[in-house]
Amino acid sequence: MSVSAHGVEPRLLRAFLAVAEELHFTRAAARLYVAQQALSRDIRRLERELGAELFGRTTRQVTLTAEGARLLPYARRAVEAQDELLAAFARPAADSRPLLVDVNSPGLVHERVLARARELAPEHELMARYESGLTGAAAELLAGRLDVSFGRFAGLDPAVRERLAQQPLRYEPMAIVLPADHPLAGLDAVPLDRLAGETVYAGAGNPRTPEWTDLARRLFAGRGIAVAPPAPLAVGKEEFRRIMTKYRHPVLTGVDFPAMPGSVLRPLVDPVPLSPVSVVWLKGREHPGIEAVRAAAGELARDNGWLVRPDDAWIPATDALVMRGQD
Repeated sequence: MSVSAHGVEPRLLRAFLAVAEELHFTRAAARLYVAQQALSRDIRRLERELGAELFGRTTRQVTLTAEGARLLPYARRAVEAQDELLAAFARPAADSRPLLVDVNSPGLVHERVLARARELAPEHELMARYESGLTGAAAELLAGRLDVSFGRFAGLDPAVRERLAQQPLRYEPMAIVLPADHPLAGLDAVPLDRLAGETVYAGAGNPRTPEWTDLARRLFAGRGIAVAPPAPLAVGKEEFRRIMTKYRHPVLTGVDFPAMPGSVLRPLVDPVPLSPVSVVWLKGREHPGIEAVRAAAGELARDNGWLVRPDDAWIPATDALVMRGQD
């Protein structure tokens, strides 16, 4: 492996890391918010500059070559160093810039956290953004395009988690959205074993939310519940109603999911599955707004008992450790 005398652009290393971590060019391009053709050009350029083939490519899969694996730790350190440099020199002006907070979806408790943070820091502008998926948000946090998000921290790649900070916010009870005429719709709560034989939508194929699909697979394992195959994301109430009517797949969600036409939401019980939610931000990023969000999250979690787990709760062991700050 030989390097050009001009050095390697950090942008090319970021492209390499995205493909190396996703092992899929389409997902990596979505994560970086670039066209797949542009990403492929960057990877080819990096390979030319280094004089090494970094990925093995077939029609079925992408793999790291030995040279790609050798580059990986160096690329991570180089990108982390650049992020630290940019963060350090951005701090003097950071206090005055607006803080961008991804609250995921309307109606969730994240909006309450943001509202309280605005009360705690009225002199700062805290802007809300509505995009679901912590995996997608994490890429933007690392790139400096987003300041705070919420979600299942344990579901992120360990290499990504190392560069982010988190504060546990809530163990959110999980629920199921059913067609209004579904046989289970008449129950006040749905025992988990009553979903045996069902195919449940849990975001499979959505590159922004693999952490949610992974949580669903862990919950469904050994219970005879299948994860529905990838499908286009339904955006808006009318599109949700149409997709629910057409496919009739129950949808796994949290108890705060907003009401949708033609469907009912029922909490899951026996056991009560929990979706662990954390406040997430970039390590080293300093802004009074971030401190306000963290203070608001701590206050609301304490006052509402959001971090108290029911006796009959279900949660993956890895998530329990992360929520206790042990990973």
